[in-house]
Amino acid sequence: MSGTSPGFRERLATALTGAPDTPLVFLGNFEVEQQWAHGEHTLPRLSAAASDAVVNHMDEFALLLGDERDHVVLKSRPDEAYLAFLTGLGLPLPRIHVAARQQPGRTVTEDALDDPALLAELTALAAAGCRLTAHGISVREELLASATGLPVAAPSAAICKAVNSKVYSRQVADELGLRQPRGWACRTLAELAEAFDAAARDERNRYVVKEAFGVSGKGIAVLESRRRGDRIRSVVTKQAERAGHDEVAFVVEEWVAKQGDLNYQFTVGRDGSVRFDFVKELLTEGGVHKGHRMPARLTSAQLDVVRDTAERLGKRLAADGYFGVVGVDAMVDPAGELYPVVEINARNNMSTYQVRLQEHFVAPGRIAVARHYSLKRTVPLPFEEARALLDGLLFDAGRHTGLLVNNYATVNAGFPTDGEPPAAPVAGRLYGVLVADSDDGIEALDTEISARLAAGRDTGA
Repeated sequence: MSGTSPGFRERLATALTGAPDTPLVFLGNFEVEQQWAHGEHTLPRLSAAASDAVVNHMDEFALLLGDERDHVVLKSRPDEAYLAFLTGLGLPLPRIHVAARQQPGRTVTEDALDDPALLAELTALAAAGCRLTAHGISVREELLASATGLPVAAPSAAICKAVNSKVYSRQVADELGLRQPRGWACRTLAELAEAFDAAARDERNRYVVKEAFGVSGKGIAVLESRRRGDRIRSVVTKQAERAGHDEVAFVVEEWVAKQGDLNYQFTVGRDGSVRFDFVKELLTEGGVHKGHRMPARLTSAQLDVVRDTAERLGKRLAADGYFGVVGVDAMVDPAGELYPVVEINARNNMSTYQVRLQEHFVAPGRIAVARHYSLKRTVPLPFEEARALLDGLLFDAGRHTGLLVNNYATVNAGFPTDGEPPAAPVAGRLYGVLVADSDDGIEALDTEISARLAAGRDTGA
C-alpha cells in the first residue's frame, strides 16, 4: 500500500545502482529475446506484423515502474485521457520522452536510436546523473547507452543473454539439485540427436523441444513422433551447416502433468544480496492463460520451497555476474509438489509492471488478478470511449475495487500509422489488474467487463 518504505521503485534503484534515489530512465523493450536469439538456431515459426506492433507497444508498461524522479522512453505519446486516469488515482509518474519516428515493427530502443532529438534529450539526462534500465539488456540497448552516454544500470548484454538461456536454467537447476522434469540441455547437434533418440525410446511420455531464447509460447515444439523429431533435426542441421559449426542451444524435456503454474520474482543486488519480491498463481481457462492471481494460494511448505529456491538461484546468478530483476516460472504437480524451476527469466517480467499498482492500490486482504482482454475493431478506441463503456467498472480509490488499466497503447497499436482504414478488423489488447475483496468479486467484475467490451464492439458501420 502507499506509504510503505522502501517501495519497489526504491528497492529496484538500490539493487541496480546502489542508491534508492538514483534517477532512472526506463525502457520497455519487450521480447528482447529476439535480440538474444540472433545467430542462434531456431525452430520453424510464424510471426504477424500486427502482433509485432502490439508487442512492441507493450513498452507503455514501463510508465508504471518509476515516479516523478524518473523518465520513460516510449514509442508514442500515451492517450491523454489514460494519463489523466492514472494521475487521478494519485499515482506519481515519470517524465515521458517519445520517439519522433516510431515504426510499429520496431522496438522502442530501435525507435530511439533513429531520433537525433531524442538522443540529445537522453544525453542531457546522462549529464544529470540518470541511469538506463530496460526490460532486458541486449546489444541494442548498449548501442543506445553508447550514443547517449547513459550508464546502463544492468550487467552486460553478454551476461544477460547467457543467464536467460533455457540451457543455463536447466544446467543451474541440475547443479543445485532442484527438481525438474526429465530432460537434456543440448549444446551440440550430437547432444540434440541423443536427446531426440532418448525421447523417442520413451513411449510412455511426451516430450517437447524448446529454443534457448523462445518467449511467449514461441520456439517450442511437441515431439509427438520420431518422424517429427527427424524433421526438426533436419531443419536445425541445415541451419548449422550454413553457419559452419555444430553448436546449438535447445532443451528437450518431458511434458509432465501439472496442477497449476506459478511465477515468482526476486531481485539480486549489485552486492550479491537477494530479496524475494512475490509469487503469483497463473490462472487458466480451457488450457489458455487468463491471468495472474495475487496472492498465490500456496501452503506454507510450498512457499518455503519457492523462497528457498529464489535465494539459491539468486546467489548462483550473482556468482555469474548478474544483478537486477529475476522472474522464475514454476509448476505444481497433481500431488501438490513443486517443480520450482521451469525457466529463469533474468529480466523484467509481466508481473514486474504490476508491483507499484499493488503497493498503492491493493489493500491487505484484497485479491488482484492481472489479465488482458482481446479486442477486434475497425476503428481505434480512444480511452475516453473505453472509460464510458466501462463506467462503474474501472478502479475507484474510494471503493478500492475495479479494473486498474496498466497499458492502453496495445488497444490501438495495430492500426495503420498513415491514417488509412485497415483492410480487416485490427486485433488489440486491453491490459489491466482486477481488484476485489473475493474470488467471486473478481469473477463478477471480469464477466461484466467482458460483456461490456463485447457489447461495445464496433461493426465498422
